[in-house]
Amino acid sequence: MTEEITNRQQATEGTSPVPFAQQGITGGARDGAERTDRKPMISWAALLDEAVRKPGYIHEAYSRFHNYSLGNQLLALFQCFARGIQPGPLATFPKWKDLGRHVKTGEKALTLCMPLTCKRTKAVTKEDGSEQQEEFLFTHFAYKAHWFVLAQTEGAEYKPPTLPEWNEQTALGQLSIERVEFEDLDGNTQGYAKRGRKIAVSPIAALPNKTLFHEVAHVTLGHCDEGDLSDTETTPRDVREVEAEAVALLCCESLGLPGAEFSRGYIQSWGQGQAISERSAQRIFHAADQILRAGRPQPEPAQQGGN
Repeated sequence: MTEEITNRQQATEGTSPVPFAQQGITGGARDGAERTDRKPMISWAALLDEAVRKPGYIHEAYSRFHNYSLGNQLLALFQCFARGIQPGPLATFPKWKDLGRHVKTGEKALTLCMPLTCKRTKAVTKEDGSEQQEEFLFTHFAYKAHWFVLAQTEGAEYKPPTLPEWNEQTALGQLSIERVEFEDLDGNTQGYAKRGRKIAVSPIAALPNKTLFHEVAHVTLGHCDEGDLSDTETTPRDVREVEAEAVALLCCESLGLPGAEFSRGYIQSWGQGQAISERSAQRIFHAADQILRAGRPQPEPAQQGGN
């Protein structure tokens, strides 16, 4: 697949303008002028090929929080609304401390239903008619106030690096995408995209730039609007995740951002060893090109000279 795409790229070079994605370069769209500080050229087709062949890793951020039951998530959500607390990732006091944050003074813990393992002994009659005491375990459920959401904690706020070649606000404005508050109670969720061209990135996302590109890709690729399509027309979940993460990979690599090994792990996990189809590759190239172009700093308007 990637060899065929590469051949097509080479055949089109020098004949007509082609998208940045098909030119196979990094660092932003070509502006017509040669730059001495341009990063080494990288083939996007080669990056997609590496995404399914080169070893990748699943980031520990996807499993560092406990997975709460739906009932407990709803219980926590109701308490947040009743108290006027911003919903968000949920953890115990010790867990937040391990993550480098601490609960604010005076904050009241949320109550969840907690399973407790208990021991009990009972008399058991043996075959010879004698009795003996045997110990057995059972699970007892109790409501305990041990949990806090992110808004109830404080710590060093994440400051994303300045990207002179790409600006988030400019890109979101050009793409008509709105960034909203993150309200998911699952701390393992790094971000999400919603209908209405809205995205959210967790304040404690491990790789916030990669997550941002992933969620913007979902919107740009039209994944969030597919709920209105029939089952036969909807892109399968595994394909959607592979496409969005591949876009994030290309954008991060083009801007020199970290996380490529984790993007490969994510793609390989969802792709189950399958090669990226040519149709998906073309969609990925187009979306990445569109996102990178949208975030390019806008040139200052030329000032009119006086008469």
